[in-house]
Amino acid sequence: MRFRLMRRNVLALLAVCSVLLTLLVSTRVMMVSDRDANAHAAQVSVDTLYEDPVKFKYDSLPQLTKSVYRSNYKQYILNAEEFPGDPQLVLVVQVHNRPEYLKLLIKSLEKAEEVHGFLLVFSHDYFSEEINTIVQGITFCKVLQIYFPFSTQLYPSEFPGQDPRDCPRDMSKEEALKIGCINAAHPDSYGHYREAFITQTKHHWWWKLHFVWERVHAMQGYSGFVIFLEEDNYVLPDLFHHYKLMVAFREKHCADCDLMSLGNHYKLDGFAGLSNKVMTTGWMSTKHNIGMAISRDMYYKLMGCNNEYCTFDDYNWDWTLQFLSGTCILKPLKVLVAQGSRVLHTGDCGLHQKEDCNPELAAQLADQEHQKAKEGFFAQTLALTMAETPVHKAHIKNGGWRDIRDHFLCRNYARRL
Repeated sequence: MRFRLMRRNVLALLAVCSVLLTLLVSTRVMMVSDRDANAHAAQVSVDTLYEDPVKFKYDSLPQLTKSVYRSNYKQYILNAEEFPGDPQLVLVVQVHNRPEYLKLLIKSLEKAEEVHGFLLVFSHDYFSEEINTIVQGITFCKVLQIYFPFSTQLYPSEFPGQDPRDCPRDMSKEEALKIGCINAAHPDSYGHYREAFITQTKHHWWWKLHFVWERVHAMQGYSGFVIFLEEDNYVLPDLFHHYKLMVAFREKHCADCDLMSLGNHYKLDGFAGLSNKVMTTGWMSTKHNIGMAISRDMYYKLMGCNNEYCTFDDYNWDWTLQFLSGTCILKPLKVLVAQGSRVLHTGDCGLHQKEDCNPELAAQLADQEHQKAKEGFFAQTLALTMAETPVHKAHIKNGGWRDIRDHFLCRNYARRL
């Protein structure tokens, strides 16, 4: 009897020891795994910063597509070793195919005060050796290039490009249903069918927003605003100085301001008197879509309207935002506006005007505006001159965005990055 009890106790003790040993081994494995995972994550981060950039291959669509996806995955940071540390300001430039205007923007950025602390993110929907060479020639700050993977350039004869089986723009719905073209059931509010080159900009803008805030490694831990620019913009030298003044002003006097706009579409006549002036008002697409500064909180607010953005029948991203303000976003968006613009619009051609582009004249005009304004740079303090109550301002939708394929692709960018 005693032997059986002793044997039972020994077996129980062995079982307990076995459990303890298993726990100890498991804990050690978990600790080692965590340490290895952290080391791997750190190595990935370092590799992402310093490994060689992807060499783009333009010889065929499969090679070009592979280059786009590899670049978005690797996220090579140009000039990372020369300018270490976290970015003081992030600017994101949406780039299509106007290289001369892009050169003008880069020239203005090079003259910006404290530019060495910037991270410039160029988001491309057209891929060419010329444009890549221009961007990769930047030496004055860190640079990241990202590439819109659903560009019409990569899909020349299928959605999201223009499929030859798509309905012609001006065909009647009755005729379209009769011939059975792909999107016959989905003309826009004005009876027109989609045009791929028209829809691309709105797609690119929304994808870019997702990618920058969710996928860009260099943005992890960044708590500032992101200033969104376009290739035909031109920035003034005190952009960062004025940005910091506006951030401080917002924190103290306008905590409910959703956005900041560092630019406007007015000339710089009387700039010295407007340099330190700001106002608060409701966001309007025709006034506040230049030099927009968006916070991570504002990004999340916009993402709450993913479905509404992606299904509203307007091919313009900015008019779509104005629709969201006061509808899906219940409280109309409030913006803090610089009355002395720090971002100029230089483009004299674009989506609808392809002819008679004159980048040389645009450069001359930008330089004239710069010279006109220089006495008013680097304001010391800001003064609020007007505080308007934001209201929802409805507008007539522009159409061009009724195809359910566009809706589906747009809604799923968060999953398809």
